[in-house]
Amino acid sequence: MGTRPCSGIARSGVDCVNDPYELSVGVPSVEVYRRLRTDAGLSDKHPDAVAIALPHTWHGVVLRHQGEPIGMARIIGDGGTAFQIVDVCVHPAHQGRGMGSRLMAALTEELERRAPATAYVSLIADGPARFLYEKFGFTDTAAHDSVGMYRVMGGSGGVDPLQAQP
Repeated sequence: MGTRPCSGIARSGVDCVNDPYELSVGVPSVEVYRRLRTDAGLSDKHPDAVAIALPHTWHGVVLRHQGEPIGMARIIGDGGTAFQIVDVCVHPAHQGRGMGSRLMAALTEELERRAPATAYVSLIADGPARFLYEKFGFTDTAAHDSVGMYRVMGGSGGVDPLQAQP
Protein backbone atom coordinates (compact mmCIF):
# COMPACT_ATOMS: atom_id res chain seq x y z
CA MET A 1 0.00 0.00 0.00
CA GLY A 2 1.13 3.51 -0.64
CA THR A 3 0.35 6.90 0.76
CA ARG A 4 -3.25 7.64 1.67
CA PRO A 5 -4.22 11.29 2.15
CA CYS A 6 -7.17 11.81 4.49
CA SER A 7 -7.15 8.14 5.38
CA GLY A 8 -7.85 6.61 8.72
CA ILE A 9 -10.90 8.51 9.86
CA ALA A 10 -13.53 10.54 8.08
CA ARG A 11 -13.27 14.12 9.25
CA SER A 12 -15.84 16.70 8.34
CA GLY A 13 -14.41 19.90 6.98
CA VAL A 14 -11.14 18.31 5.82
CA ASP A 15 -10.24 18.99 2.22
CA CYS A 16 -8.63 15.69 1.24
CA VAL A 17 -7.11 17.20 -1.90
CA ASN A 18 -5.28 19.90 0.08
CA ASP A 19 -4.74 17.91 3.28
CA PRO A 20 -1.07 18.42 4.27
CA TYR A 21 -1.08 15.10 6.19
CA GLU A 22 -0.40 11.76 4.52
CA LEU A 23 -0.64 8.35 6.12
CA SER A 24 1.44 5.55 4.63
CA VAL A 25 1.71 1.89 5.51
CA GLY A 26 5.12 0.83 6.78
CA VAL A 27 7.62 1.64 9.48
CA PRO A 28 10.09 4.49 9.73
CA SER A 29 13.86 4.13 9.71
CA VAL A 30 15.58 3.43 13.02
CA GLU A 31 16.63 7.08 13.30
CA VAL A 32 13.17 8.45 12.52
CA TYR A 33 11.55 5.95 14.91
CA ARG A 34 13.76 7.11 17.77
CA ARG A 35 13.19 10.79 16.95
CA LEU A 36 9.41 10.38 16.75
CA ARG A 37 9.31 8.64 20.14
CA THR A 38 11.49 11.17 21.94
CA ASP A 39 9.83 14.18 20.27
CA ALA A 40 6.48 12.90 21.55
CA GLY A 41 7.84 12.43 25.07
CA LEU A 42 8.16 8.65 24.96
CA SER A 43 11.29 6.87 26.12
CA ASP A 44 14.16 6.35 23.71
CA LYS A 45 15.05 2.84 22.59
CA HIS A 46 18.50 1.48 21.81
CA PRO A 47 19.15 1.59 18.04
CA ASP A 48 20.13 -2.09 17.92
CA ALA A 49 16.85 -3.08 19.59
CA VAL A 50 14.87 -0.89 17.19
CA ALA A 51 16.66 -2.43 14.18
CA ILE A 52 15.57 -5.87 15.39
CA ALA A 53 12.01 -4.82 16.22
CA LEU A 54 10.87 -2.84 13.19
CA PRO A 55 11.00 -5.72 10.64
CA HIS A 56 8.78 -7.78 12.98
CA THR A 57 5.93 -5.26 12.82
CA TRP A 58 2.63 -6.93 11.88
CA HIS A 59 1.28 -3.62 10.59
CA GLY A 60 2.64 -0.11 10.86
CA VAL A 61 1.75 3.36 9.68
CA VAL A 62 3.74 6.57 9.38
CA LEU A 63 2.06 9.97 9.36
CA ARG A 64 3.74 12.75 7.40
CA HIS A 65 3.11 16.48 7.26
CA GLN A 66 4.29 18.00 3.99
CA GLY A 67 6.54 14.95 3.53
CA GLU A 68 8.15 15.05 7.00
CA PRO A 69 7.39 12.15 9.40
CA ILE A 70 5.48 13.53 12.40
CA GLY A 71 3.77 10.42 13.78
CA MET A 72 3.63 6.65 13.74
CA ALA A 73 1.91 3.62 15.20
CA ARG A 74 2.53 -0.12 15.03
CA ILE A 75 0.87 -3.45 15.70
CA ILE A 76 3.03 -6.30 16.89
CA GLY A 77 2.00 -9.85 17.71
CA ASP A 78 1.79 -13.46 16.63
CA GLY A 79 -0.62 -12.83 13.77
CA GLY A 80 -3.34 -15.05 15.19
CA THR A 81 -4.19 -14.93 18.88
CA ALA A 82 -2.42 -11.91 20.35
CA PHE A 83 -1.67 -8.40 19.12
CA GLN A 84 -0.40 -5.29 20.83
CA ILE A 85 -0.66 -1.70 19.65
CA VAL A 86 2.60 0.12 20.35
CA ASP A 87 4.51 3.29 19.50
CA VAL A 88 1.45 5.48 18.96
CA CYS A 89 2.93 8.96 18.88
CA VAL A 90 2.46 12.33 17.24
CA HIS A 91 4.89 15.25 17.35
CA PRO A 92 3.62 17.82 19.91
CA ALA A 93 3.28 20.54 17.24
CA HIS A 94 0.66 18.38 15.50
CA GLN A 95 -1.22 17.06 18.54
CA GLY A 96 -4.82 18.09 19.13
CA ARG A 97 -5.68 17.90 15.42
CA GLY A 98 -7.06 14.38 15.26
CA MET A 99 -3.80 12.79 14.15
CA GLY A 100 -3.85 10.19 16.94
CA SER A 101 -7.34 9.24 15.77
CA ARG A 102 -6.07 8.84 12.21
CA LEU A 103 -3.30 6.54 13.40
CA MET A 104 -5.65 4.46 15.56
CA ALA A 105 -8.29 4.27 12.84
CA ALA A 106 -5.72 2.92 10.39
CA LEU A 107 -4.57 0.28 12.87
CA THR A 108 -8.05 -0.82 13.89
CA GLU A 109 -9.17 -0.99 10.25
CA GLU A 110 -6.28 -3.36 9.53
CA LEU A 111 -7.03 -5.47 12.60
CA GLU A 112 -10.67 -5.76 11.55
CA ARG A 113 -9.60 -6.70 8.04
CA ARG A 114 -6.91 -9.29 8.85
CA ALA A 115 -6.98 -10.43 12.48
CA PRO A 116 -9.08 -13.43 13.53
CA ALA A 117 -12.29 -12.55 15.35
CA THR A 118 -11.00 -14.30 18.49
CA ALA A 119 -7.76 -12.31 18.66
CA TYR A 120 -6.87 -10.42 21.84
CA VAL A 121 -5.61 -6.88 21.19
CA SER A 122 -3.95 -4.96 23.99
CA LEU A 123 -2.15 -1.68 24.53
CA ILE A 124 -0.75 0.47 27.31
CA ALA A 125 -2.52 3.81 27.68
CA ASP A 126 -0.33 6.58 29.05
CA GLY A 127 -2.24 9.37 30.80
CA PRO A 128 -5.09 10.96 28.86
CA ALA A 129 -4.39 8.77 25.79
CA ARG A 130 -6.84 6.34 27.36
CA PHE A 131 -9.69 8.55 26.13
CA LEU A 132 -8.47 8.21 22.54
CA TYR A 133 -8.21 4.43 22.85
CA GLU A 134 -11.67 4.16 24.42
CA LYS A 135 -13.10 5.72 21.23
CA PHE A 136 -11.77 2.66 19.39
CA GLY A 137 -13.34 0.12 21.74
CA PHE A 138 -10.52 -0.43 24.23
CA THR A 139 -11.46 -0.78 27.90
CA ASP A 140 -9.57 -0.77 31.18
CA THR A 141 -8.53 -4.31 32.10
CA ALA A 142 -9.18 -3.61 35.80
CA ALA A 143 -12.91 -3.71 35.06
CA HIS A 144 -12.39 -7.39 34.15
CA ASP A 145 -10.51 -8.25 37.37
CA SER A 146 -7.25 -8.06 35.43
CA VAL A 147 -4.19 -5.89 35.77
CA GLY A 148 -1.60 -5.12 33.12
CA MET A 149 1.98 -5.89 34.07
CA TYR A 150 5.36 -5.39 32.45
CA ARG A 151 9.04 -6.21 32.84
CA VAL A 152 11.92 -4.37 31.22
CA MET A 153 14.94 -6.54 30.58
CA GLY A 154 18.11 -5.19 32.27
CA GLY A 155 20.62 -6.77 29.89
CA SER A 156 24.25 -5.73 29.76
CA GLY A 157 23.58 -2.40 28.11
CA GLY A 158 24.19 -0.50 31.32
CA VAL A 159 20.49 0.20 31.84
CA ASP A 160 19.36 0.21 35.45
CA PRO A 161 16.14 -1.87 35.41
CA LEU A 162 14.75 0.31 38.20
CA GLN A 163 15.13 3.37 35.96
CA ALA A 164 13.98 1.77 32.68
CA GLN A 165 10.65 2.85 31.20
CA PRO A 166 8.32 0.85 28.97
